[in-house]
Amino acid sequence: MAVRELTSAPSLATLYPKALLRRGGGSTLPSTELVRPEVVVDPAHVAAYNEVCGFRFSDELPATYPHMLVFGLQMALMTEPGFPFPLLGLVHVENQITQHRPLLLGETFRVSVRAENLRPHEKGSQFDMISEAHSGGDLVWSEVSTYLRRTGAGSGSGPRTQLTPPKPSALWHVPGDIGRRYAEVSGDRNPIHLHPLTARLFGFPKAIAHGMWTKAHALASFEGRLPDAFSVAVRFKQPVLLPGRAAFTTWQTDDGWAFELWHARKPKPHLDGVVSAL
Repeated sequence: MAVRELTSAPSLATLYPKALLRRGGGSTLPSTELVRPEVVVDPAHVAAYNEVCGFRFSDELPATYPHMLVFGLQMALMTEPGFPFPLLGLVHVENQITQHRPLLLGETFRVSVRAENLRPHEKGSQFDMISEAHSGGDLVWSEVSTYLRRTGAGSGSGPRTQLTPPKPSALWHVPGDIGRRYAEVSGDRNPIHLHPLTARLFGFPKAIAHGMWTKAHALASFEGRLPDAFSVAVRFKQPVLLPGRAAFTTWQTDDGWAFELWHARKPKPHLDGVVSAL
């Protein structure tokens, strides 16, 4: 795999217009790893992220925060000419983050992104974006983001099961501007998150919350109970329409926690996940 080093973060302002125009091409994932060799986080940016997502401010980074450091590299890789799918229209279906030890303000990280494991899915094709952060030569954080490119309807022939939401542990009041607020700190300005009018262009009745915001907000509820080394994996299901209310449920497992997020009034699942100690 060819390694290409970038001396600065990719310009998201440049990449989004590029994403809007490109249609994809090729049949294989690029054999390129994008790397930023020296990344130091900005404490003010971490504070803004914590406020939007619900974390307390401390010297330790939330486990979801390094996604901010790799998102631009992911965008850059997925908008390269040989990437097989257009970025807009990809569905983020799963995300797993592994923290090998607490990450601290003031550390210098080497972050990298590559695409792997292109495979068929009943509704199209899936692939993984693999992101890593190293410090002092050690792997301290990694992320696997699984994306679906829909090219067919899938089987969907079986009878629908009536879903029964669990008893909620908390009720989320999700404000209508959370998409714009998260976009401001993350740089993820996909139009489906910003305004009802732009969301309708892509088939949504309203703007929807970022999946990574729902994951971060869920993880924030476990602050003070997490081990130093753990993984947190989620499956994204139906989007959270903005503004909205959602029912959040948690319960303990043998090695950590499980959680689910549902629509507050309908049997409509938004997300499920597990936190597991390493």
